[in-house]
Amino acid sequence: MQAERVHNRRWILSSMEETRAAAVAIASSAKRSLAILTPDLEPCIYDHEEFLDVAKRLVLAKRYARIRVLVTDPARAIRNNNRFVGVARRLNTYIDLRNVHADFLGHREALLIADDSALLYRIDSSRWEGMADSHDPAVTRRYLDLFDSMWNLSEPGPEFREVRV
Repeated sequence: MQAERVHNRRWILSSMEETRAAAVAIASSAKRSLAILTPDLEPCIYDHEEFLDVAKRLVLAKRYARIRVLVTDPARAIRNNNRFVGVARRLNTYIDLRNVHADFLGHREALLIADDSALLYRIDSSRWEGMADSHDPAVTRRYLDLFDSMWNLSEPGPEFREVRV
Protein backbone atom coordinates (compact mmCIF):
# COMPACT_ATOMS: atom_id res chain seq x y z
CA MET A 1 0.00 0.00 0.00
CA GLN A 2 2.82 2.40 0.87
CA ALA A 3 4.55 1.86 -2.49
CA GLU A 4 1.27 2.42 -4.32
CA ARG A 5 0.83 5.84 -2.70
CA VAL A 6 4.31 6.96 -3.81
CA HIS A 7 3.16 6.80 -7.44
CA ASN A 8 -0.08 8.65 -6.75
CA ARG A 9 -0.10 12.07 -8.31
CA ARG A 10 -2.82 14.70 -8.55
CA TRP A 11 -2.57 17.62 -10.96
CA ILE A 12 -4.56 20.81 -11.21
CA LEU A 13 -4.71 21.69 -14.90
CA SER A 14 -4.96 25.20 -16.31
CA SER A 15 -3.51 25.08 -19.82
CA MET A 16 -3.63 23.02 -22.98
CA GLU A 17 -0.02 21.90 -22.46
CA GLU A 18 -0.72 20.71 -18.91
CA THR A 19 -3.88 18.93 -20.05
CA ARG A 20 -2.06 17.18 -22.90
CA ALA A 21 0.80 16.11 -20.62
CA ALA A 22 -1.68 14.79 -18.05
CA ALA A 23 -3.60 12.91 -20.77
CA VAL A 24 -0.40 11.21 -21.92
CA ALA A 25 0.54 10.34 -18.32
CA ILE A 26 -2.93 8.97 -17.47
CA ALA A 27 -3.13 6.98 -20.73
CA SER A 28 0.38 5.63 -20.16
CA SER A 29 -0.74 4.21 -16.82
CA ALA A 30 -3.45 2.05 -18.46
CA LYS A 31 -2.97 -1.70 -18.40
CA ARG A 32 -6.37 -2.76 -19.79
CA SER A 33 -8.56 0.08 -20.93
CA LEU A 34 -9.12 3.72 -21.71
CA ALA A 35 -12.51 5.43 -21.70
CA ILE A 36 -12.68 8.85 -23.34
CA LEU A 37 -15.51 11.38 -23.44
CA THR A 38 -14.63 14.25 -25.76
CA PRO A 39 -16.49 16.80 -27.86
CA ASP A 40 -14.51 16.25 -31.06
CA LEU A 41 -11.40 14.17 -30.35
CA GLU A 42 -9.71 17.40 -29.33
CA PRO A 43 -6.77 17.70 -31.75
CA CYS A 44 -4.47 19.28 -29.16
CA ILE A 45 -4.77 16.11 -27.08
CA TYR A 46 -5.91 13.07 -29.05
CA ASP A 47 -4.36 14.00 -32.40
CA HIS A 48 -0.98 14.60 -30.79
CA GLU A 49 1.83 12.18 -31.64
CA GLU A 50 2.63 11.36 -28.00
CA PHE A 51 -0.95 10.37 -27.18
CA LEU A 52 -1.33 8.40 -30.41
CA ASP A 53 1.84 6.44 -29.60
CA VAL A 54 0.59 5.60 -26.11
CA ALA A 55 -2.81 4.48 -27.44
CA LYS A 56 -1.27 2.29 -30.15
CA ARG A 57 1.22 0.79 -27.70
CA LEU A 58 -1.59 -0.12 -25.28
CA VAL A 59 -3.73 -2.00 -27.78
CA LEU A 60 -0.88 -3.61 -29.72
CA ALA A 61 0.93 -4.86 -26.61
CA LYS A 62 -2.13 -6.36 -24.93
CA ARG A 63 -4.69 -8.27 -26.98
CA TYR A 64 -7.37 -7.75 -24.33
CA ALA A 65 -6.85 -3.96 -24.13
CA ARG A 66 -9.71 -1.74 -25.29
CA ILE A 67 -10.20 1.96 -25.92
CA ARG A 68 -13.77 3.25 -25.89
CA VAL A 69 -14.42 6.79 -27.12
CA LEU A 70 -17.63 8.82 -26.94
CA VAL A 71 -17.69 11.85 -29.24
CA THR A 72 -20.24 14.67 -29.03
CA ASP A 73 -19.44 16.30 -32.39
CA PRO A 74 -18.09 13.58 -34.71
CA ALA A 75 -18.44 15.73 -37.84
CA ARG A 76 -15.83 18.15 -36.51
CA ALA A 77 -13.40 15.31 -35.75
CA ILE A 78 -13.79 13.98 -39.30
CA ARG A 79 -13.60 17.44 -40.88
CA ASN A 80 -10.34 18.12 -39.00
CA ASN A 81 -8.83 14.85 -40.30
CA ASN A 82 -8.06 13.76 -36.76
CA ARG A 83 -5.37 11.07 -36.87
CA PHE A 84 -6.95 9.23 -33.94
CA VAL A 85 -9.86 8.36 -36.25
CA GLY A 86 -7.39 6.78 -38.69
CA VAL A 87 -5.76 4.78 -35.90
CA ALA A 88 -9.19 3.66 -34.67
CA ARG A 89 -10.17 2.55 -38.17
CA ARG A 90 -7.01 0.47 -38.53
CA LEU A 91 -7.28 -1.00 -35.03
CA ASN A 92 -11.08 -1.29 -34.91
CA THR A 93 -10.93 -4.56 -32.99
CA TYR A 94 -9.46 -2.65 -30.04
CA ILE A 95 -10.73 0.92 -30.45
CA ASP A 96 -14.44 1.67 -30.55
CA LEU A 97 -15.81 5.12 -31.42
CA ARG A 98 -19.41 6.06 -30.69
CA ASN A 99 -21.53 9.17 -31.04
CA VAL A 100 -22.91 10.40 -27.72
CA HIS A 101 -26.61 9.56 -27.37
CA ALA A 102 -28.96 12.55 -27.73
CA ASP A 103 -29.92 12.31 -24.05
CA PHE A 104 -26.36 13.25 -23.10
CA LEU A 105 -25.58 16.00 -25.62
CA GLY A 106 -25.96 18.60 -22.87
CA HIS A 107 -23.05 17.14 -20.90
CA ARG A 108 -20.09 19.47 -21.21
CA GLU A 109 -17.56 17.35 -19.32
CA ALA A 110 -14.48 15.82 -20.85
CA LEU A 111 -13.06 12.61 -19.37
CA LEU A 112 -10.12 10.30 -19.82
CA ILE A 113 -10.20 7.21 -17.61
CA ALA A 114 -7.42 4.63 -17.43
CA ASP A 115 -8.55 1.22 -16.18
CA ASP A 116 -10.67 1.97 -13.13
CA SER A 117 -8.20 4.02 -11.14
CA ALA A 118 -6.76 7.02 -13.04
CA LEU A 119 -8.74 10.01 -14.24
CA LEU A 120 -8.45 13.27 -16.15
CA TYR A 121 -11.58 15.39 -15.68
CA ARG A 122 -12.64 18.76 -17.06
CA ILE A 123 -16.03 20.10 -16.03
CA ASP A 124 -16.25 22.13 -19.26
CA SER A 125 -14.74 20.60 -22.38
CA SER A 126 -14.40 24.03 -24.00
CA ARG A 127 -11.86 25.03 -21.32
CA TRP A 128 -8.52 23.49 -20.33
CA GLU A 129 -9.02 23.81 -16.57
CA GLY A 130 -9.45 20.50 -14.81
CA MET A 131 -7.80 17.89 -12.68
CA ALA A 132 -6.00 14.62 -13.15
CA ASP A 133 -5.27 11.90 -10.64
CA SER A 134 -3.05 8.90 -11.30
CA HIS A 135 -4.66 6.76 -8.58
CA ASP A 136 -8.06 7.50 -7.07
CA PRO A 137 -10.22 4.43 -7.66
CA ALA A 138 -13.24 5.65 -5.66
CA VAL A 139 -13.65 8.88 -7.63
CA THR A 140 -12.66 7.29 -10.93
CA ARG A 141 -15.28 4.56 -10.48
CA ARG A 142 -18.05 7.18 -10.22
CA TYR A 143 -16.99 8.77 -13.49
CA LEU A 144 -16.58 5.37 -15.12
CA ASP A 145 -20.15 4.52 -14.09
CA LEU A 146 -21.34 7.75 -15.76
CA PHE A 147 -19.30 6.91 -18.87
CA ASP A 148 -20.70 3.36 -18.97
CA SER A 149 -24.29 4.58 -18.76
CA MET A 150 -23.64 6.98 -21.65
CA TRP A 151 -21.80 4.26 -23.60
CA ASN A 152 -24.62 1.75 -23.25
CA LEU A 153 -27.13 4.12 -24.85
CA SER A 154 -24.80 5.45 -27.55
CA GLU A 155 -24.30 3.92 -30.98
CA PRO A 156 -21.36 3.57 -33.34
CA GLY A 157 -21.21 6.54 -35.67
CA PRO A 158 -21.33 5.80 -39.39
CA GLU A 159 -18.89 8.67 -40.00
CA PHE A 160 -16.20 6.74 -38.13
CA ARG A 161 -16.41 3.71 -40.41
CA GLU A 162 -13.92 3.56 -43.22
CA VAL A 163 -15.44 3.42 -46.68
CA ARG A 164 -13.42 1.20 -49.00
CA VAL A 165 -13.94 1.19 -52.73
